[in-house]
Amino acid sequence: MNKTKERKRLLIGYALVMPAFLVVMLTVAYPILSSVIMSFQDPVTGAFTLENYKYFFVTPSQLKNIGFTLYVVVATVVLAIVIAYLLALYLRFVKSPISKAIGTLYLLPRFVPGLVAVYAMITIIRDSGVLNRIALLFGYDFKPAMMYHASGLIIMNLWFNIPFAALMITAGLGAIPDSVIESARDVGASKMRVFRSMILPLSIKDVVIAATFVFMSNVGSFTTPYLIGGNSPKMLGIALFDQFNKYLDYNRSAALSVIMFLICSVSAGVYIYTNLKEKEWE
Repeated sequence: MNKTKERKRLLIGYALVMPAFLVVMLTVAYPILSSVIMSFQDPVTGAFTLENYKYFFVTPSQLKNIGFTLYVVVATVVLAIVIAYLLALYLRFVKSPISKAIGTLYLLPRFVPGLVAVYAMITIIRDSGVLNRIALLFGYDFKPAMMYHASGLIIMNLWFNIPFAALMITAGLGAIPDSVIESARDVGASKMRVFRSMILPLSIKDVVIAATFVFMSNVGSFTTPYLIGGNSPKMLGIALFDQFNKYLDYNRSAALSVIMFLICSVSAGVYIYTNLKEKEWE
């Protein structure tokens, strides 16, 4: 009797989980598997080949695209995390009307549609934009030269990613009890010592997690590089769009998708490792 009840419970559990499992398999697992298989197929014969991957690591323009993407993404991650961490420290430990105002307003960029934000930035950083017109008032013909350049992409990426990273890091800093910091100060520890020995170790996990999300979100970005990026080199998201939409080379598109997935998997591995080590970090 008990075995029958246990089987019924198991069947009910499987029945409840099965719809979600099928959705994941059909919308995530199957497309990934089909892309991997297609990336190793010759577009004409369907035979196994490595030429689709070889194309991206032998062709100079494609190598430039990979290097350019990594440069923009790494620069974005480093700058966004440093600025976000400083902002989070300010919001967490400085109690003033200014910090309260910033704490209320710094998330506004997250609610602005990406397309609107990019076009707004274009009106500022292009050579005939707002910065140039302000400079002309003082007799200078200042041309930022950020359009179709890595600097413009990085500035726009920071606009998107700093609020997100700051939100995650601020949540981590908020979990640090004030009593811990106050007790350290009471025994004579300096502010820098408290930061190095207590605040930074207790918040580093959230910093790493924020960095992984910023990294993954920018590897395959499309809107910003499509509107601000140049014709060469290109971000991988635009290169993928060209292979799929312009050249109609679906096998190379699949190979590039796998390459982008492998690049992101490095960051995903760091994220998983961080979560597995959460108890030790605490």
